[in-house]
Amino acid sequence: MSPFLRIGFSSFEMNPGLAYEEVLSPLCAVYMKEAVETEKGQVYKQKKPTMYPPWSATFDAHIHKGRVMHVVVTDKAADMKTEAIVQLDTLATRCKKENGQLEIWVELRPQGRLLMEARYFLEKSDATGHSDGEGDGEREGLFALHQRRGAIKQAKVHIVKCHEFSATFFPQPTFCSVCKEFVWGLNKQGYQCRQCNAAIHKKCIDKVIAKCTGSAVNSKETMTHKERFKIDMPHRFKVYNYKSPTFCEHCGTLLWGLARQGLKCEECGMNVHHKCQKKVANLCGVNQKLMAEALAMIESTQQARSSRDISDITMRDGPVCIDQPGVVREPSGCVPSFHEASTARKELQGISWDSPTDGGPPALVVREPTYAVPRKETHKFTIDHFVLHKMLGKGSFGKVFLAELTSTGQFFAVKALKKDVVLMDDDVECTMVEKRVLSLAWEHPFLTHLYCTFQTKENLFFVMEYLNGGDLMFHIQNCHKFDLHRATFYAAEIICGLQFLHSKGIIYRDLKLDNILLDIDGHIKIADFGMCKEDMLGDLRTSTFCGTPDYIAPEILLGQKYGISVDWWSFGVLLYEMLIGQSPFHGHDEEELFQSIRTDDPFYPRWLSKDPRDILIKLFVREPERRLGVKGNIRQHSFFGEVDWTSLENRQVEPPFQPTVKSPSDCSNFDKEFINEKPRLSCADRTLINSVDQTMFNNFSFVNPRMDRIKNP
Repeated sequence: MSPFLRIGFSSFEMNPGLAYEEVLSPLCAVYMKEAVETEKGQVYKQKKPTMYPPWSATFDAHIHKGRVMHVVVTDKAADMKTEAIVQLDTLATRCKKENGQLEIWVELRPQGRLLMEARYFLEKSDATGHSDGEGDGEREGLFALHQRRGAIKQAKVHIVKCHEFSATFFPQPTFCSVCKEFVWGLNKQGYQCRQCNAAIHKKCIDKVIAKCTGSAVNSKETMTHKERFKIDMPHRFKVYNYKSPTFCEHCGTLLWGLARQGLKCEECGMNVHHKCQKKVANLCGVNQKLMAEALAMIESTQQARSSRDISDITMRDGPVCIDQPGVVREPSGCVPSFHEASTARKELQGISWDSPTDGGPPALVVREPTYAVPRKETHKFTIDHFVLHKMLGKGSFGKVFLAELTSTGQFFAVKALKKDVVLMDDDVECTMVEKRVLSLAWEHPFLTHLYCTFQTKENLFFVMEYLNGGDLMFHIQNCHKFDLHRATFYAAEIICGLQFLHSKGIIYRDLKLDNILLDIDGHIKIADFGMCKEDMLGDLRTSTFCGTPDYIAPEILLGQKYGISVDWWSFGVLLYEMLIGQSPFHGHDEEELFQSIRTDDPFYPRWLSKDPRDILIKLFVREPERRLGVKGNIRQHSFFGEVDWTSLENRQVEPPFQPTVKSPSDCSNFDKEFINEKPRLSCADRTLINSVDQTMFNNFSFVNPRMDRIKNP
């Protein structure tokens, strides 16, 4: 077993005496150094490339005796450089004492500090990429494609008043710092700020009115920021001896100790830990909940008054021309009446105002929705309608089963997600996105189709078509690499599916061999839409750190905002793997791999012909706007010179390979590692499930309206 630490730096702040000095763009560099014995004694030498981890991203560091992590934070604009050295074995020991996870402030010299999170892991030695076979070094080397790679995703962060709230399961009873009530229940989920540790209910997130005092954003920019209501009422804290159990009203946890356990404000009576004193906002005597509700009421009153004013103008003078001053431009070119507008606002998205004809009132027209929105059915499916025969795959999210619908004898792939894992990762919305994208997939032949979804108290279920041809990772393991014709065919069908998703404003973000399945005829199907990002049309960009390490684009690693360009980089990695049989970027661990993606040029064998080499070079352009797929028409590249795109999209091109499938329930094209396991649902943490807010999963269950192959149960 080889131990390693997964490390992330979430924020940087200057020393208290320099709190207002402006730090515009701090850059973090990490140097891994090994202890080396020399004639002059022990010295530390760097043997691995320097890493530049983005803020709130993670990297892995293997633990060796004498290994240290040299962290340097710089900002050229502020002419600032500060650093610290961390002993990895000491850090690992502290992690193990804290149940494998640690969050600490690392003091830097000469000034500042860094918030570091570290998790301790054990890695099986047989998972490091070594092959049991012998022969061709390129074929059976360290980076051959013989192992599956899981995706990673940055924890979702909710930015509110400079707070960085993330979902947290509290291990002990905890107070909400906004409403002053308990976040009830053992392991109850709420939000906690990663900067100042303020704990709140999820329902109270819109009632936070105080800016975060521990945020790295709390610099000169924050201090000069103009707020509508400026509240600056400092507390008058004094050390206090509590005679009964008392909770900190900032981080929500118990004040421990027998004496001088915390601080009490002489004015408002607020109780806090000593460590929380500098993180408490200057809101002495202010009830955040009531203040937020009052502000919301004022805002709604103003909006209603504004709407009535527009209504009065409309009723007095008829339809108002958009050129009149003080009138907001509507899509139709005229402002609708108040009654019509309020009615229209209640309708679903997809309704707009059409231009008036013959001087009459504006007419409603229904736009075709971007999504094939699933319609709820009166009948419902449950897990009791299915028999689970085999397990096809599993991960931290849950499992995928081969299941038979008892009423018809048809076979489906049923994906079961554990609700506790979904909630702990704050991935409820991601699950809903996956359902919406899967329902959209009915419109395209190269996307996996969804039939229905349902849920139990512990699990969420997706019932999808069973594609028993296996995935491309399974097949490439059997033949090392694909011939040019086969790789071109798969690549062309993948392009069709990707471009369809992009046309709907969806970034896929998890393109890899494991997620490309084959149907019984040998056509591809893109699967697993859990990483998708919606509503990304035009110039819109996102910045979430996610994806499978080998396929992550450099702009994600650099912490830049990105669009569909990341899918074309991943497509380049996948095409390289199909043609050459190994990964284009190498590393013994995640930190080396990410450095390779940022800086290295892939190796192209001499036997690789001109067109495959050229398309790969253009896909591996590190400037997103110049990458093939974003710039130029990838279908017109000479690599696809013989592809009839119209026939291909209509599934009229015969696949070069047809998987061996003996029956509708055949699962011989899936890894034996999973198939040999007993198909059973994972047991959920009962205490955790009982505390789950089940309303979070409202509107999850549905039956696809286009489904015509399943009879009602």
